[in-house]
Amino acid sequence: MKRRERPLGIVLAGGEGKRLMPLTADRAKPAVPFGGSYRLIDFVLSNLVNAEMRKIAVLTQYKSHSLDRHITTTWRMSTLLGNYITPVPAQQRLGPRWYTGSADAILQNFNLIQDENPNHILVFGADHVYRMDPDQMFEEHLNTGAGVTVAAIRMPRAEAHDFGVIELAEDGVTIKAFHEKPSDPPAMPGHPDLSLVSMGNYIFKRDVMEEALILDSEDPESRHDLGGNIIPMLTNNGLAKVYDFANNIVPGETSRDKGYWRDVGSIDAYYDAHMDLVSIHPIFNLYNREWPLLTNPPSFPPAKFSESGIAQDSIVGAGSIIAGGHINRTVTSYDVHVGAGAFVDGSVLMPSVKIGERSVIRNAILDKNVIVDPGAQIGVDLQRDRERFTVSDAGVVVVGKGVRVTV
Repeated sequence: MKRRERPLGIVLAGGEGKRLMPLTADRAKPAVPFGGSYRLIDFVLSNLVNAEMRKIAVLTQYKSHSLDRHITTTWRMSTLLGNYITPVPAQQRLGPRWYTGSADAILQNFNLIQDENPNHILVFGADHVYRMDPDQMFEEHLNTGAGVTVAAIRMPRAEAHDFGVIELAEDGVTIKAFHEKPSDPPAMPGHPDLSLVSMGNYIFKRDVMEEALILDSEDPESRHDLGGNIIPMLTNNGLAKVYDFANNIVPGETSRDKGYWRDVGSIDAYYDAHMDLVSIHPIFNLYNREWPLLTNPPSFPPAKFSESGIAQDSIVGAGSIIAGGHINRTVTSYDVHVGAGAFVDGSVLMPSVKIGERSVIRNAILDKNVIVDPGAQIGVDLQRDRERFTVSDAGVVVVGKGVRVTV
């Protein structure tokens, strides 16, 4: 039996992530740590690799050093089988300029497509938290003959105004219109309280994509954005179809985490996604071994609890020592130390954070290498916190990388 072709994978990982500051002060958004062991880009790469799509170019641009290093040291494919995951920095192939948008990023890397010579191109974003089998989306793309297939998730209409919203034709598959952040999102047929929102994941016919990108490059009014310009163009030409994420079946999923997808582009969304992980019955399950989340964290010994240290409803990374402290509803990465009498609640502690004795941390995100002096407090007095740190709209305190927190 002839083996079915696979699309060339392109992962867009060049975003600045301004709404995640200060977590993106010196790293690209897809390189931001997540879930105690991972970086955001690990989710999309795990989905592609699990689906046996293993020829992937990761397009990078801003502050990409830690992202490039993570990809090259972690995501090593078998060259014997012709597989690869490679970071591709902006190379200014079309002149002395950075990428002006996601469409322009692909246009400037047409050489990657020409070298591989695929019939279809998969273009996924790099900064969402979810599990998905993209092969099922590709199969539907082939069956419908679409010029582009757009993955979409069902979302309450009241929340859809911050996203690209899809309006369907009567056949329930063809995209009739694509609305960018509409004030009154259109409802799904038969579901008046739901809208179909683009996940930022696309599969193109190669010839359709190349023609659209070239036409878009010649339009001086365009933002050269896939969602804002290319998808509406192909929609107007009747070439765009939708793939409903609700139909995707991931091995090992539960009824609780089926269809889970989070855009973690803001501090509050990033924090909420972490709190999803420490539910008694997690809303997003890190422990599904039938569709594993892959990464390569540093080698550390197992976590240690000493001097009556306690962790409740929490994730504790390897090499961490809870030495008499108490953590609750907290995601603790590797190599974290919590001193005696310290209390950490509803927080995210990134690698190598040190929490001093008798300190109190509430509703906070502490970036790598933060040191909290004994007796210091975070999340207790938000007025004082705003004078020293970043505080989100929902009151989440964010302490930047390497900061020392004093009393």
